[in-house]
Amino acid sequence: QVQLVESGGGSGQAGDSLRLSCVVSVLPFSSYGMGWFRQAPGKEREFVAAISTGGVSTDYADSVRGRFTITRDNAKDTEYLLMNILKPEDTAVYSCAARAPGLWAGRGRVQSYRYWGQGTQVTVSS
Repeated sequence: QVQLVESGGGSGQAGDSLRLSCVVSVLPFSSYGMGWFRQAPGKEREFVAAISTGGVSTDYADSVRGRFTITRDNAKDTEYLLMNILKPEDTAVYSCAARAPGLWAGRGRVQSYRYWGQGTQVTVSS
């Protein structure tokens, strides 16, 4: 059974940094594009960042561009999200997701992702 397990969430203050990790099992990790999404209370799930299978191409939501960095280590079946200069509006449950091969064009859409983690809470206070 495919599993995506996030870790690294927690609480911090505005301006802090956190790094999220997502370990993927069973899936041929290097064949799947990966992404991060987040959902705040009362809001829809929104795209945060995406990375291609080899890690060469990345994309970010405008709200996090320049502050967040998505990377992956195919040898460890793990993707990461480094979050710098955190803001209170970054507070949400962050989920990693695996995107079916060949869907880079749909990297920002929830529907493009086949497998999802359970999510990890990130809380930023002012």
